[in-house]
Amino acid sequence: MALTQTYNEMFNSFRPREYDGSHITLSAASPEISLRQHQLNAIAHVLYGGNTLLAHEVGAGKTFAMIGAAMESKRLGLCQKSLFAVPNHLTEQWASEFLRLYPSANILVATKRDFEMRNRRKFSSKIATGDYDAIIIGHSQLEKIPISKERQLRLLNEQIHEIEEGIREINEANGDRTSVKRLAKTKRSIETRLNRLLNGQTRDDVVTFEQLGVDRLYIDEAHYYKNLFLYTKMRNVAGLSTTEAQKSSDLYMKCQYIGELTGGKGVIFATGTPISNSMTEMYTMQRYLQYDALRSNRLTHFDAWASTFGETVTSIELAPEGTGYRARTRFARFNNLPELMYMFRDVADIQTADMINLPVPTAHYETIVVEPSEIQREMVQALSERAAAVHTGHVDPRDDNMLRITTDGRKIGLDQRLINPLLPDFAGSKVNACTDKVFQIWDETKSGRLTQLVFCDFSTPNKDGRFNVYDDIKAKLLARGIPELEIAFIHDADTEARKKELFAKVRQGKIRILFGSTAKLGAGTNVQDKLIATHDLDCPWRPSDLEQRAGRIVRQGNSNSDVYIYRYATNGTFDSYLWQTVEAKQRFISQVMSSKSPVRSCEDVDATALSYAEIKALCAGNPLIAEKMNLDIDVAKLRLLKSEHTSQRYRIEDELHTHFPKQIAELTERIFGIEQDMALYSEQRSKLANTQTHIAGGTTTSATFPGMTINGIVYTEKEPAAKALLEACKGVSELKSDLSIGEYMGFQLSLHWSSFTQQFSAHLHGQMTYSIELGTDAFGNITRLNNALADLPKRLDGVKTQLDNIHKQAEAAKTELQRPFPQEDELRDKEVRLALLNTELNIDRNGGSNEMIDDDSREGTNEDDTMYDGDHDYGNEYDDENDEYESAEVPQTVSAKGKPSIIDGLYSYSVGRHAVSGKLTVEEL
Repeated sequence: MALTQTYNEMFNSFRPREYDGSHITLSAASPEISLRQHQLNAIAHVLYGGNTLLAHEVGAGKTFAMIGAAMESKRLGLCQKSLFAVPNHLTEQWASEFLRLYPSANILVATKRDFEMRNRRKFSSKIATGDYDAIIIGHSQLEKIPISKERQLRLLNEQIHEIEEGIREINEANGDRTSVKRLAKTKRSIETRLNRLLNGQTRDDVVTFEQLGVDRLYIDEAHYYKNLFLYTKMRNVAGLSTTEAQKSSDLYMKCQYIGELTGGKGVIFATGTPISNSMTEMYTMQRYLQYDALRSNRLTHFDAWASTFGETVTSIELAPEGTGYRARTRFARFNNLPELMYMFRDVADIQTADMINLPVPTAHYETIVVEPSEIQREMVQALSERAAAVHTGHVDPRDDNMLRITTDGRKIGLDQRLINPLLPDFAGSKVNACTDKVFQIWDETKSGRLTQLVFCDFSTPNKDGRFNVYDDIKAKLLARGIPELEIAFIHDADTEARKKELFAKVRQGKIRILFGSTAKLGAGTNVQDKLIATHDLDCPWRPSDLEQRAGRIVRQGNSNSDVYIYRYATNGTFDSYLWQTVEAKQRFISQVMSSKSPVRSCEDVDATALSYAEIKALCAGNPLIAEKMNLDIDVAKLRLLKSEHTSQRYRIEDELHTHFPKQIAELTERIFGIEQDMALYSEQRSKLANTQTHIAGGTTTSATFPGMTINGIVYTEKEPAAKALLEACKGVSELKSDLSIGEYMGFQLSLHWSSFTQQFSAHLHGQMTYSIELGTDAFGNITRLNNALADLPKRLDGVKTQLDNIHKQAEAAKTELQRPFPQEDELRDKEVRLALLNTELNIDRNGGSNEMIDDDSREGTNEDDTMYDGDHDYGNEYDDENDEYESAEVPQTVSAKGKPSIIDGLYSYSVGRHAVSGKLTVEEL
């Protein structure tokens, strides 16, 4: 009981506030633009709430909501200067949108030149001294404005203290020594940074962030800052990224400063995908925006947060190479979801597609699965052998490791020529399937000059002549007769002006096929006007990337009522693992980004995740895997239905035991009270009738008016009583808003002033209270009082009808409560079959090609374990600025078991590198 009480007091004692912005009118905004209700509500959240996360559906209009919130905040005196940090390639687009909504706004927009070393100090000073409505800069430019040295020192010391506390807790519990060593290693790296900060010299003397005068910080596409430092005692748990990005740590310090300056009201994040990859990102968002709430609930340390709301689950998964299975521990079950969501929704303004009903086209999804070539099959087998050798420690990490195997796996699934360009162009590859589909749609939509987007994050264009799928598909499309002017790569638009020109041509249909990566062509790109189809040539690591891709076409402003999204996969290759990974990540995200009330605990997936699982099943070569994946889908759907059925039963029980009895008691009491008041009114009317019959010579005014007592004076005439009632209103003020003034028809009479409606009302008090709105017509007010009393029978009938309806609802609820889950037998049968399949797959771990690899069998740190689940798409050359991967060739090792194969000769091929027998030398590493 004590634990339950403590939990309820900490997490189950509040309800998120709901914000209504219908009263907001944007002064000085363009009259040509009308914001939707959810945008006005978001502005209200920013104005009246604390730190805010605008977690709106992709394409829901977050930009205007942020701009409106900033301008209203300044107009109302809530802030003086707002700083917007947006993706680098969107600064000019943001400035254009800002002036479109507020044509007279005084804004300062940073260019790339402004933050060059020689100009940075001048521009920072301009921000500090200027009186701007808003300053718009790029994400990378925000990082170049330094936080003060003192604040950096304080944060690093806090991190060291947290790690020391973690080490102390492990030692007191006689915990795992490996975790202690890992935390100690992290502590040493932070101490190194601390010493470097204490002893180092700053590169340039720039105005610090605290000196800019900024008191509102808006971060667009905030999911780019998810890699915030994280310390945990947990080991070998997939999905826990402990990597740190400098830009995230820098933003964290700036958010802390703004929070201290404004009392937790000055930071506004906006993203359509706040949880893009793993459970840790929700915790990260809360650290940015709800640090005080985490601290008050003693959840600032991740382990405390995870133990309250999460649970690790070990299950059988496909191995990355696509041919085996392994035991994998990850956060797959989440407990106490209602309390977690109540806490999160205190800052998160979540708007999903089903909540806002945007006028977007209907999307039709189609998965195109192709069979691998014989060479691809042999390559996949080699990957399995290499992975087995790496996991058992039979290979020097300098010769081969899981990062290289992962890279090769992605290459093989995309096109075998990425392993070696001398290999033949397989006619059945998914690259050729995509080429065929793109050409077919181009040809069929000539008359309307409709457009298409092709997304591929791997094997992007290069200038050194190496093979890449971008140039390959373009060459094939040109050979079929498509004009070169109608095909473009987003990578060729390397300046803001060129991107603006390129996007305009796509919107006009002059460029009909545009290739790009998710990072360059995803978030913030508005080219939807004529888009008819998009093509996902590869599967990214993050579900949010797929959502951002789809958001380019399923978007307001698209002239097509139906659009098509094609996704390509190669059967029996690394694609299976990629779709499995996306599915696992989507499980928790779907529970967060949902308009539905969450169940108590969850390990299921929603429709979005199920579509990923279906693609994964299509890619699986083993029939047992395919059956298992189909059963996973069916069982997940049935469990979700059963969870909803169970939640519905709990709600019904709550209504039967609490809600309905309370309503019945209230309505019964109201009926009794109205009946007593009707008797009183009838008695008063009888007295008035008796008075009239004893008046000789006709009826006088006093005989028809029952009399009214106001402020101790009895008025027998109607006119003076009516005037006295109006005069009594002057005695009511906001400080004393409910004033008793007298009596009428046996009922006590009081006056009430509402500062909200700006209206006076009279209250007649008998057993019940009846409110009558007063006007300026003296005699009309008396008529209103009489009508209110004459309508008592109607009131009584209405309440009796309500009571009758409540009784009917209670009976219907009792019947519904007895109804069992209709698909219970089907769920039980499929769960039994699924358990048998899992057992069969587990038996195969000791033999055959389906060798299962157990990550937890290895000693040491989990560095290799996190390589599959990292936030980046593994490639040979990672472009951090653009968040994508080039297709540079990295020579690989021969087959791990030394078996002669076609692959042996191919891995020794290398462009511009030295290779000996297919192995990298130490110098090359």
